[in-house]
Amino acid sequence: MKDLQEYNEFRHRMNERITNCGHLGLKRFWALDSRAYEPGALDEKTLEFMGLTTSLVLKCDDCVTYHLVRLIQLGASNEELYEALNVSLIVGGSITIPHIRRAFETIDACRELQKTDPELESLL
Repeated sequence: MKDLQEYNEFRHRMNERITNCGHLGLKRFWALDSRAYEPGALDEKTLEFMGLTTSLVLKCDDCVTYHLVRLIQLGASNEELYEALNVSLIVGGSITIPHIRRAFETIDACRELQKTDPELESLL
C-alpha cells in the first residue's frame, strides 16, 4: 500500500509541476488525455479497460497502475481485470509477463486498501 500512496503522491506532484510549467503543448496534451476517458459512445469503464490493455502492451507500469486503480474505483471485478490482462498477454506476448506480475501486485494492494478505504478515495 505504501507503494500506491507513493505513486499517487509522485503522480500528483509531477502532474501539477508539468501542467504549471507554462508550456502550451504539454498543457494541451494533459487536457486531451483527461478527456479521452470521459464517457461518450463507450462508457468510462470500457475506456479504462482499453487504456489498461494498451498500457500493458506498451509496457508502461505507471499507466497500468493508474488504469487498474481507476477500474477498481469503477467496480471492476478481479475476473474482469484478469480477462483484460489475458488480452494484453495475447496481444503483447511474453514480454508483458513482468508487467502482468506488477499488475497483480497492484490489484492485491488495491484490494487490501479497499478494506479501509472502500472507494480508494485516497488514490488518484
